Amino acid sequence: MANNIILMCLIFTLFCSGLAVEVGPLQDFCVADSTSMVMPSGLMCKNPMQVEANDFYYGGLNIPSNKTTPIGINMTLVNVDQLPGLNTLGISMARIDYALDGINPPHIHPRATEMLVLIEGSLYVGFVTSNPQNRLISRVIHTGDVFVFPAGLIHFQRNVGNRLAIALLSLSSQNPGLINIRDAEETLPESVKFK
Repeated sequence: MANNIILMCLIFTLFCSGLAVEVGPLQDFCVADSTSMVMPSGLMCKNPMQVEANDFYYGGLNIPSNKTTPIGINMTLVNVDQLPGLNTLGISMARIDYALDGINPPHIHPRATEMLVLIEGSLYVGFVTSNPQNRLISRVIHTGDVFVFPAGLIHFQRNVGNRLAIALLSLSSQNPGLINIRDAEETLPESVKFK
């Protein structure tokens, strides 16, 4: 009887560890074909014989976006929509320019961890842990510092320096998603809004 239980535990452990392995890509790359009407999880692949260097190239991240938001940030996103070669590679990035006192308000990326590298300036950054603690993990970072925001946690950045700030972000998804907390709360019916 004990041998059967040990054998069952061993089989269960092997089965579970097999499920925990992340499946790698089946080919070297899968450049997004934005003209395809088929919508699997991700985008269909372009014919590999039609792939060219420009499918893997994006220029201009050194130039700030000309779209200033009311909250004082300019964001240039580089995901699979701007760079088709990112399809299936599980990564994207962004550049954020922060005006004086500019803020990237509390938000969530439901499908990605975010790593921020501060290129210029000083930012107050942080995230909130999940229940039951709901702890604020935060600090001020300066030029050359790196800070990581775990996937799915509410996080923010605010320029606390006396000049413009510039950050480069990398995200662990080709399409990380974005939920702004304030915008999400505004879509709720009055009967369920927080008071």
